[in-house]
Amino acid sequence: MSHRKLGKTGLSVSPIGFGAFKIGRNEQIKYPQAYELPDRAAVDRLLNGLLDAGVNHIDTAPAYGLSEQRIGETIAHRRHEFLLSTKVGEIFENGRSRYEFSRAAIRQSVQQSLTRLRVDAVDLLLIHAPADDLPVLNDTDAVDTLQRLKAEGLTRVIGFSGKSVSAARQAIDWADVLMVEYHSRDRSHQEVIGEAAAAGLGVIVKKGLASGHLSPAEAIRFVLETPGVGNLVIGGLNLDHFRENLSIASGCTSAI
Repeated sequence: MSHRKLGKTGLSVSPIGFGAFKIGRNEQIKYPQAYELPDRAAVDRLLNGLLDAGVNHIDTAPAYGLSEQRIGETIAHRRHEFLLSTKVGEIFENGRSRYEFSRAAIRQSVQQSLTRLRVDAVDLLLIHAPADDLPVLNDTDAVDTLQRLKAEGLTRVIGFSGKSVSAARQAIDWADVLMVEYHSRDRSHQEVIGEAAAAGLGVIVKKGLASGHLSPAEAIRFVLETPGVGNLVIGGLNLDHFRENLSIASGCTSAI
């Protein structure tokens, strides 16, 4: 599978990355159908199967329940084969999310993530922002702390996964990567995707299938052929479906 450059980060990614939400959490979901969490053996088969199929980007977060732990348990021994992204800020406990962006909370979160993932560093570290995301950039230690963690070698690149166009646009000033929601039903980030790419940032799209409400055959092509998009993160628990998604992606023309 051909890879795409992720902006000026020096990283190359498979056009489809794996969003590891469903292997760790099934509470407070936005998917159209409920699902049972897979057991350890099923996660092992899924993640190793994805790497064997050519996926080289795994995206997770502390807020994804058991996700980080399960990645560490099943594919830490293949660490050299994939890029690993996780996040800071959102904490999901007792069925609810809360957010912590102090310097101490972020550092603690990163150390816990590294322990669960069984790695010394991640490739991408992103701010996991709530709906009211501009104050995270303007009124907390989040950006400065990520920059310090990058300088310390705990991550190769840093970035922002938020909600609003205004916060995404502001993040262009300091981020290496933006993660934005973008699909045919919500094109609000289309302009900022182009601006970020022009500034040399890598752009990763989340929720490109509108949390399972759009057909992969149309949605994947729509996202990956948008100028500036480097990578589309898709979740799921069915390896055969994911192979079909990879086949669709292989026929997309990169517009970077």
